[in-house]
Amino acid sequence: MSYSNHSMGSGSRTARRTFEFGRTHVVRPKGKHQATIVWLHGLGDNGSSWSQLLENLPLPNIKWICPTAPTRPVAVLGGFPCTAWFDVGELSDDGPDDLDGLDASAAHIANLLSTEPADVKLGVGGFSMGAATALYSATCYAQGKYGNNSPYPVNLKTVVGLSGWLPGSRYDFIQHIPSQAKPIYAPSLI
Repeated sequence: MSYSNHSMGSGSRTARRTFEFGRTHVVRPKGKHQATIVWLHGLGDNGSSWSQLLENLPLPNIKWICPTAPTRPVAVLGGFPCTAWFDVGELSDDGPDDLDGLDASAAHIANLLSTEPADVKLGVGGFSMGAATALYSATCYAQGKYGNNSPYPVNLKTVVGLSGWLPGSRYDFIQHIPSQAKPIYAPSLI
């Protein structure tokens, strides 16, 4: 599946980029389908490797959707192309965030979850860069919009991040959470 976004240049969106996502692997629940989680791999990995691991977890009521990120040049790797949910320019707190890549990945996640039954709880999680993308998606849900101000369409009930970070935390749409907003704690998925 592909998504088109405008790329950022000097703080403005000018060029148009298309993101081609790789193969998606699905691990069907062995019991009653109560939850669906999109699980995101780390930099350079793919959905297949995580689907094999998740298939063996003793969580019979969860459907796991394991997409593969687009292959793209990654600046921090000297432009070497590999699977990545977004571009990383440098490993620092002051490094630029690829909001277009993040928005495209968050939209892909929402699209994967949009066809799930209404009585199923929805979640997103990941490892490393996948965790960063999951946390960004959860932030979009909490704000009700993507970084580009388009509405976020999915009702997430859980987010899991293993060894990740929150990209985009310096941007207004994340920093200005309404003061009346309270943390939302989801009940157990099982």
